[in-house]
Amino acid sequence: MRAILVKDGKGPIENLYLGETENPTAKQGEVLVKVKVFGLNRMDILQREGKYPLPPGASTILGVEFSGHITGLGEGVTDWKDGDEVFGLAYGGAYAEFLTVPEKNVMKKPSHLSWYEAASIPENFLTAFQALVAIAKVEKGNDVLIHAGASGVGVAAIQLARLYGANSVTATASSQEKLDWLLSIPNGATHVANYKTQDFAAEVKKTTHGKGVDVIIDFVGQSHWHKNIDALAADGRMTMLGLLSGGEVENFNLGPLLYKRLRIQGSTLRARSPAYQADLVKWFQNDVLDHISGSAGSGQVRTYIHKVYPWTEMQEAHREMEANKNSGKIIAEVV
Repeated sequence: MRAILVKDGKGPIENLYLGETENPTAKQGEVLVKVKVFGLNRMDILQREGKYPLPPGASTILGVEFSGHITGLGEGVTDWKDGDEVFGLAYGGAYAEFLTVPEKNVMKKPSHLSWYEAASIPENFLTAFQALVAIAKVEKGNDVLIHAGASGVGVAAIQLARLYGANSVTATASSQEKLDWLLSIPNGATHVANYKTQDFAAEVKKTTHGKGVDVIIDFVGQSHWHKNIDALAADGRMTMLGLLSGGEVENFNLGPLLYKRLRIQGSTLRARSPAYQADLVKWFQNDVLDHISGSAGSGQVRTYIHKVYPWTEMQEAHREMEANKNSGKIIAEVV
């Protein structure tokens, strides 16, 4: 089959190329999917650079989310049949014509979603859902702060916070263009802050009349740490999804964790067990999927696609993501 491969196994953007590799075979409990569209994520950059440890047994081919048709069933699979239109979450291998995935990690593609829209959902929305709902236990009336608000996960988290009844949702980004966009989209941010030019902790305190936020979703780490702790209200919860600015914080006072009764938890999704991912997928399907419409739809939650690339332009797609130019999801089509 054809797949996007990395010359020498790792390296810069220029090492990405469209090549040939062995077809995968569905094992027990897995389905084989012919991929039509796949989504790009920042972990793909890290994996390409050799900086992302793969889960045991995962494909070395990049990509963890996709939409396509089922074309083969592993032993014991009874809930799917050849030709079913699906989308889902993989441990790897989505940058390819075919991939295998646990049967419980795929969902039926809703008829009102395009292949592009369906492929933009799994990693973004499941990551946001896990961080916001499963871990931070967001509740109606909470005040929420979402960093990297214009990223795929950020946009998903903003909308999910609104869906679950958040009182306010403040999003951070690095440009006025992105901030204006986050305020303009239906069920988008209620407030925004430019983390480069504004003190987001001070901004959320203004919004919450000095209380601070109940929930923070953070991808950044070191550079945001002190302000995050300052921004959290009593009994606040923070889910950390990444360490884009680094993981070492100097001169940190533990006092606020104690007297504000803070709860801070790190989270990953790709490294979790098939059983954990299956339970999360089922929970998400039951509680959220029916609320999602395409970008032109009228649902409470929408997909937002920044740009669709043919997979023959994968180097350009990675450049766009590395440059942090996207507002919404970058998608690639197998052609």
